This record gives sequence, structure tokens and C-alpha cells, in this order.
Amino acid sequence: MKTNPIGTSDVPTQVKNPELVEQRRQQIIEAAVPLFIENGFHKTTTRQIAKAARVSVGSMYEYVASKEDILYLACLSIHDQVEQGVTHALARTTSGRSMLKEVIREFFMVCHRMNDQILLMYQVTKSLPGQWQKKVLENDIRITNLLFDALKKVMESGDLPELSDKSCDLVAQNITVLGHMWTFRRWHLAKYFTIEEYIAEQTEIILGLLAE
Repeated sequence: MKTNPIGTSDVPTQVKNPELVEQRRQQIIEAAVPLFIENGFHKTTTRQIAKAARVSVGSMYEYVASKEDILYLACLSIHDQVEQGVTHALARTTSGRSMLKEVIREFFMVCHRMNDQILLMYQVTKSLPGQWQKKVLENDIRITNLLFDALKKVMESGDLPELSDKSCDLVAQNITVLGHMWTFRRWHLAKYFTIEEYIAEQTEIILGLLAE
């Protein structure tokens, strides 16, 4: 499962070749995200992005119409990478608690690897037009729904007690928040835990609560 590919999103482009659009937009995103992280979204200029992407400003505007377009595409790309990580974890294992542990671990590790990108996304989503803010939030919920599906599979195997859909959704939301907590609070948590220790502790807490 993937989110909307960069080349086929609803951001207008003057270029008709979808593969070229995807390639150039990825190039622009990879240049823009570090600048957004270092300088802030509002202080980063399109000229700086074009220079880092090694394209002219005029050429860049053939693929995006504004800096907000770039930010939106970056959010799609970030969610795409997180979703692929969780999906691959689901594919590696079949059922039972081991599958849930693997999914939790992969989600937390993606949050760890993409700490700066996820933090950026939450900081600047409010700078997007309303309809795009809604789509970014929908993507976030879609990833949480993968965790919901993993929980339901474990329940079907009999390795966890049966929960209502409402309670299962709440657990999935909690797992999402705990993964993001490493992003938002790593400056403090890293004093006491490595990422592996954090994952082990939180996984035991989650499974312990589900066993009650």
C-alpha cells in the first residue's frame, strides 16, 4: 500500500510526463526538507530550494506553483515512507503477538529515522491550504488504521482478548502517539533510553495493557 505517488498527486504541473514529474518533484523535496528543518518553512526561499535542487527557479515552477506545493508534497512523501515501513512489517510476519511486536517496532523505528521530517510536518501543516491540511490528516489516520488492522489480526488469532472497534481504534491511536512521542520528546527520553530500549519498554506496556 502506498499514499499518492509524488508524480500523480493533485498539485498542478505544466509537465505532461508523469515519470519526469515524479523524478523532479522528488529532487525538489529532497532539497527543500533539510532547508525547512534548518531555516524554518517561512524563512526558506524558493530560490534557496531551487539552488539546492540544482534547477533554475523557472524550471522548478514547471513542477510546482508555490512553496506551499513543495511542503504538501513533502508531507505526502513523509507519510508514504512511514506507511511503507509499517506495510512491510505486516508482510514479514503472519499472526500473533510477534506480528504486532514487529509492526510496533517498525513504526517506532521509522519515527526514529525520520524524526526531523515528522517534527517538521507537524510544525508546518498549519501553513498549508485547508483542503491540503485535511488530506495530510487523512494520511495520518490511514497509517493508524494499519495499526488497527494489525491489532484485529492478533485478536483473531486468539493471542489478545477481543476488543470493540472503538477500543481497538483507541489502542491504535495510542501506539501512534507513543511513536510520535519519541519524535517530540527525544531530547529528554534519549537521556535514559536508546531507541531499542524505548521500543522494548513501550511494547511491553502496550501488550501488558491489552492482556488485562
